[in-house]
Amino acid sequence: MRIAVDAMGGDAAPSVVVEGALLASRYLKDHKVILVGDEVDLKRRCALLGGRGAGIEIVHAPEVVDMHEPPIEAVRKKRGASICAAAELVKEGRADALVSAGNTGAAVAASCLKFGFLPGVRRAGIAAPMPTRQGKVCVLIDAGANMAPTPTHLLHYGIMAEIYSKIAFDVEAPRVGLLNVGAEDAKGHSLAKEAFALLRDSHLDFRGNVEGGDIFEGRCNIVVCEGFAGNAILKAAEGIAQTMLDHIRTELKMTIRRRVGAVLCKTAFAAVKSRIDCSEYGGAPLLGVNGITIISHGGADAKAIFNGIRVAGRLAKMDLNTRIINEIEATIVQGSK
Repeated sequence: MRIAVDAMGGDAAPSVVVEGALLASRYLKDHKVILVGDEVDLKRRCALLGGRGAGIEIVHAPEVVDMHEPPIEAVRKKRGASICAAAELVKEGRADALVSAGNTGAAVAASCLKFGFLPGVRRAGIAAPMPTRQGKVCVLIDAGANMAPTPTHLLHYGIMAEIYSKIAFDVEAPRVGLLNVGAEDAKGHSLAKEAFALLRDSHLDFRGNVEGGDIFEGRCNIVVCEGFAGNAILKAAEGIAQTMLDHIRTELKMTIRRRVGAVLCKTAFAAVKSRIDCSEYGGAPLLGVNGITIISHGGADAKAIFNGIRVAGRLAKMDLNTRIINEIEATIVQGSK
């Protein structure tokens, strides 16, 4: 598997990206990592961390899309940006997948413009893995790619996330829910009501409407929603998790007894942190484009980049997009009868 990595994307890029890529070249023997960015800087950083190794290639890209730049405009103007060059490698067949922790909008725009959509798919959606109380994963789609979806887009999200959930998390028969303001069938605005009918009549194991809290209860393996709501939930969940961890750390330092207790519970705290750590998943795939794109968190560390590369390779190897195309085509045929 050849994975193109946007080396200049992310809050701590390119240092953590290079570190994660070197980890991948060391432990993922069937993967080749293509670092895309400032060639001189990347070579220097690779040398500082012990050399490039056989599994690392560097492709020069002199420009960077800043986090605050308008995504579509930046992608069209900055042809030499690292995210654009990395996407171009996938488009040309020189790489099997793309990983970026940079500007999410730019990663979405570059992927959509360079790859195009899969046959039968009209919009792409970000499928974000979310932790649940049972320790399993709930896939939230869309987490921010499409702010104005149609009911058909939401149906396609459910279908695409079903395939992803089977491949990435070994869920045999994913349960699908539709995000709404209540569990009753008649709840929600017109988009929710029309999407409800489409999902109900599809081949999916549709469990009806779910509320925000149900995501973390693990009632469903997949929760479908519009990008605005999905992104708000994702960012709120990240903020709550970080706030709780900060409060726990502060309180544990207040007395000697608590500090001793903290030492005794160190492994338990580490296990909890691991369950809610987004770096374990590597990132969220952009489903619906004619290529594999993994969008990592802007604050991704080396472990997250490593896992992003690993997941990208797995999805490419398992032929995710061909399976999505087949499911979408079958759904269209079924709906036309």
